[in-house]
Amino acid sequence: MKPFRIAALAAIAGLSLAAASPLTPASADDLKMATIAPGSSAYLTMSTMATIVNAGQDKHQITVDATGAATKHQVELAEGKLDLCMTSPTIFNFMQNQKAMYQKLDKAPELSKNLALVFWFPYGAYHVVTYADSGIESLDDLRGKKVFLGPPGGGAWNASKQWIEAQTGMTPGEDYENFKASWSSAFQAFQDRQVDAYIVGGIPPFPQIEQLAATSKLRLIGPTKAEFDAQDAAKKKPTMIRGRLADVIPGGIYGANVAPAEDIVTLGSIVGVATRADMDEQTVYDITKAFWEGAAKLRSSTPWLDNVTLDYAVRDGGMPLHPGAARYYKEAGVAIPEGSMPAMN
Repeated sequence: MKPFRIAALAAIAGLSLAAASPLTPASADDLKMATIAPGSSAYLTMSTMATIVNAGQDKHQITVDATGAATKHQVELAEGKLDLCMTSPTIFNFMQNQKAMYQKLDKAPELSKNLALVFWFPYGAYHVVTYADSGIESLDDLRGKKVFLGPPGGGAWNASKQWIEAQTGMTPGEDYENFKASWSSAFQAFQDRQVDAYIVGGIPPFPQIEQLAATSKLRLIGPTKAEFDAQDAAKKKPTMIRGRLADVIPGGIYGANVAPAEDIVTLGSIVGVATRADMDEQTVYDITKAFWEGAAKLRSSTPWLDNVTLDYAVRDGGMPLHPGAARYYKEAGVAIPEGSMPAMN
């Protein structure tokens, strides 16, 4: 078993125990964090954050709810129903400008003012995976097939939809079937071969793909680097949106059971942990400090944490840092871009 997978499973197992245990000490504040269901690097990073913070100090304890969509969590956070949640530059921009999944929410722009950043981290590459014997060898071959894009209405669903549409011109419900399910039920459906293609984001080598490859021959779908480089701006457009980028899945990283042997280019995303702008500054400082100091001690035994860095944390993603988080980064000597500076009250 590869080190990445061992570390990932250990972190998830650790969180399950921590989340199920009573808060200690009794006087600790209970901070509510919402993230997406197990199966993505976002869940892995945020659940690990909770475990590290809970172990590293005794003022605040984070409990995690890993159900629902990040787009809904962002609304609940802004309304004061949560203390922390997953965000991304893309869905934050949608809320600010009342677009996409927020277009019918009149109060979206106002709600966005009560969101502030703790840190950004890489979501990873969108893996478009199918079985090697499916006959699907390119994104164009998804025509007429049953495809899981992500939970309906979520940020991953929207990103996957845009990627396929830009690359092929195809849209869900018209050119291919949009398989509607949660992360966990879709993963099971793909294992049962009820879905032709399953799309999930994660930093390669991603544990879910390793799990599938242990028992099945798979194919990852996407253009080669040479093909992507030759494409026009319209095909590349989803990779140029703030909070997204062109990412690479290295050929052979999943072993002989996963084709192709060469690198493929796919969509990548930036995501993050958000808190309320009105959250107490000291509280956010405490949890930010506890996370980064704890993460530094785990890097040698948890290789994937090498992708979660201080410089990446403060990059300009359009959302201002919470003053408590900014205070920690300044103390740590991290240069904060102007676009990430805390909003002025």
